[in-house]
Amino acid sequence: MLKASPSGADKIQSFPDLRQMLLYAALGGIVLAALFTPWLTDVSPLDQDLMNLDQPFSPAHPLGTDSLGRDILARLVYGARTTLEISLGGTFIAFFIGAGIGLTALSMGRFAAGVFFAFIDLVRALPSTLMALLVIVGLGSGQWQLMAATGIAFSPLVAYVARSVYQREASREYVLAARSFGGSRMHILKLHLLPNIMGALITQLGIVLPRCIVTESVLSFLGLGSSPDEPTWGRMIADAAPMMERAPHEVIVPLCALVLLTFSLSLLANEWRERLDPIRRLERC
Repeated sequence: MLKASPSGADKIQSFPDLRQMLLYAALGGIVLAALFTPWLTDVSPLDQDLMNLDQPFSPAHPLGTDSLGRDILARLVYGARTTLEISLGGTFIAFFIGAGIGLTALSMGRFAAGVFFAFIDLVRALPSTLMALLVIVGLGSGQWQLMAATGIAFSPLVAYVARSVYQREASREYVLAARSFGGSRMHILKLHLLPNIMGALITQLGIVLPRCIVTESVLSFLGLGSSPDEPTWGRMIADAAPMMERAPHEVIVPLCALVLLTFSLSLLANEWRERLDPIRRLERC
């Protein structure tokens, strides 16, 4: 029997797998760099070499030096850890407020849900970066303040997704059956609703995380992030901006790292959304 040769569409299907592998490799490299920072470089990100200012790529400094003679590779690697710590903390705070408190309020009835989403509407009234800026002004600068600022700023995104999937599943027959058998609201939420909506909620982590990274970088760029001695990608871009014409690599290196990380997370979040969404799974079947 003759086998049909693969069509052009079948050949194209192999490209998403290659793209996903490259994205995983890029993310894995950044995460490993953040986890094993002390073992990747023995150069301190704070050490200054005033005899080698704004140096290009060299064996001694693979990514060059900045305007104070500090090694850009060391600052990039240490900055990855700081940026990911703050952004992951902000993402989980947004997830706790939006999904944890939001689902609990929805299960408690209209009054509790109305009070909670009134607060969410107030937060949503301002752009996320401006809201984070207001929180920083109120709480002060620092890593914990940045986590709280980004978490509060992006909690509406998670809250509205949580409400959407909750309302979708709450009208299903299995939930009505559980209520008819006398199941309490929290019992139904824990045993029946959460397993079916957790996929959509988990994918929000991959959507909120890149936005937290960008917001943290913007606040660090404005000098409202962690302490000036703490290297972050946003602060690296801010410090190197005046030297753009003289030493463009000082801006390009952290900027490329920021774009690569956020772009990879966004695409992977979309991949996982399609995999974990039960409706899309049924459509593929």
